[in-house]
Amino acid sequence: MRNIFFIVISVLWFSLSSAQEAYKFTDVIDLEATPVISQGRTGTCWSFSTTSFLESEIIRLTGEKIDLSEMYNVRNTYPQKAENYVMRQGKAQFSEGGLAHDVINSVRDFGLVPLSAYTGLSDGETAHNHAEMVAVINSMLDTYIENPGRKLSDKWSLGIDAVLDVYLGENVTSFTYEGEIFTPKSFLRKTKIAPDDYVNITSFSHSKFYNKFILNIPDNFSNGSFYNLPVDEMINSIDNALENGFTIELDCDVSEPTFSSKYGVAVIPDESENSEAALSNIYPEKNITQAYRQQEFENYRTTDDHLMHITGTVKDQNGNIYYKVKNSWGTNPSRTTNGGYVYFSKSYMALKAISITVHKDAISKSMADQLDL
Repeated sequence: MRNIFFIVISVLWFSLSSAQEAYKFTDVIDLEATPVISQGRTGTCWSFSTTSFLESEIIRLTGEKIDLSEMYNVRNTYPQKAENYVMRQGKAQFSEGGLAHDVINSVRDFGLVPLSAYTGLSDGETAHNHAEMVAVINSMLDTYIENPGRKLSDKWSLGIDAVLDVYLGENVTSFTYEGEIFTPKSFLRKTKIAPDDYVNITSFSHSKFYNKFILNIPDNFSNGSFYNLPVDEMINSIDNALENGFTIELDCDVSEPTFSSKYGVAVIPDESENSEAALSNIYPEKNITQAYRQQEFENYRTTDDHLMHITGTVKDQNGNIYYKVKNSWGTNPSRTTNGGYVYFSKSYMALKAISITVHKDAISKSMADQLDL
């Protein structure tokens, strides 16, 4: 009996001590991606992350590393956001936010350019700051909507274009890259990116599973459609993509106290009192059900705060798998760790991923058949 007592105590001690070990991560899947950079003082994570995703796609498709322009996509998306706001007479959102399909739509309509052809920075600037530009555009749009001249001027869109030209630079029609002259459309052909090959996937029970629907979140100004899967199958789609060499674009909630760029982890501990400690030590995590995910979305505790780029997986010393997620907040060691990456636990991903965007070939054949892709 005494021996059994000591065995039980030993097992309990081991369980508690292992549950509170400091994280030690090793790579499992590490797909190629361009370096982490900063979006600066802008709300354009949607362009930085999706551009990073497309850069990895170009590597996968061509073997070539190309530093694409994030601001070219922004420059071509803002006029569409402005038109949506004005035509809806201000009964819509005009903000810096956007989603992955806004970049894909821009690529389809306007092509791609390298960073060397369009930086979005004025002479002498080294970092992006859109605070003044967005405030100016907002004021202009509200003035147009109020119609002081009793009708909407046919010049209003030209005014918005002029502001964008001043702050971001005039749009690009042709440029030279590695000694060859391109247009944005011919450069797109060089990259082998086919915009129609990318699909959006989400998981919410208020719409029918295995069908497409328009996800009503504030930044979906362009009314993009998403394939709706049960949460386990959305996670399986992420795993299948990574295991087959495809990176993934991610829209997620980063407002949780258990998301930390500084500590480089995002977790959902089973006990909320462990939230702070779980940023640096391993604790048991919550099992995420479809019902709980839906509840957190409908009570606004899960929102589309931020877009990032999933490039692989890591594991801790206990064998728990985390997703390796590239952020766009730079690499300053006082603000971030893991070289600017954040490691998402499976629980965090299941609860806080709003949606993903992947190449259609990243989806398993059985799922592709079910979705009629």
